[in-house]
Amino acid sequence: MKRLKKLGIALCWLFLWQIASILIHNKILLAGPIESATALINMAKTPDFATSVVTSVLHIVAGIILGGIIGILLGALSIKFKLLGDFVSPIVTVLKSVPVASFVVLILIWIGSDNLSTVIVTLVVFPIIYLATTGGFSAADSKLLEMAHVYRMPMGAKIRFIYIPALIPSYLGAFSVAVGMGFKSGAAAEVIGQPLLTMGNGLYRSKINLDTAEVFAWTFTIVLASWVTEKLFFLLIYILKRIFIPASKSGESGKEKQ
Repeated sequence: MKRLKKLGIALCWLFLWQIASILIHNKILLAGPIESATALINMAKTPDFATSVVTSVLHIVAGIILGGIIGILLGALSIKFKLLGDFVSPIVTVLKSVPVASFVVLILIWIGSDNLSTVIVTLVVFPIIYLATTGGFSAADSKLLEMAHVYRMPMGAKIRFIYIPALIPSYLGAFSVAVGMGFKSGAAAEVIGQPLLTMGNGLYRSKINLDTAEVFAWTFTIVLASWVTEKLFFLLIYILKRIFIPASKSGESGKEKQ
């Protein structure tokens, strides 16, 4: 029923989009969904399309993974060593506040455009995962930690049975935001830096040609790639959740709520 409802809402918006396109009657200002779908099909037939999509996705996903690893490691170390946390905090604040365009210009000067999107996405994702990590560690059950200290539980066991179950809920929201922001910032970096055979380069060429239908087609491709990537990250987190949080625990919590 929910899927039918979502499908109905999506079709309603597509209908309104098509009506607006007909009323404006100018394909440069606003191409409709039919023209955009046709442009996407025509683009998909070209040999450069698949190469552009794969190249961009690999670079952006590499940035998400790299930013995630750095965020997790520095977040965990910042909880362990307060001085390191104080030292990293200004960097996190700067990375959250400085516009992506500023970073793009600097990275272009320093390393060129080949790995531009990977570096930019890493800088964007790092503070999101860092804050999720510090928040997750802080949310760990203090009673369990006290018990672990009393019984001298090894650090590996603490991480597996106490910290990871506390971190997983934080990562569910954090990686959803990180993937979306990663694709947005990665595509924006490609539009500015113009690395060849990327989705951002295709989007820029469509803009130069005033082909609004292709702009929508590339935008849909970027959104779809982001959605698929987000689902894959959620699948990984779900697998970790099944490993580290037994089903019986979830069932007990459900009974308590009843």
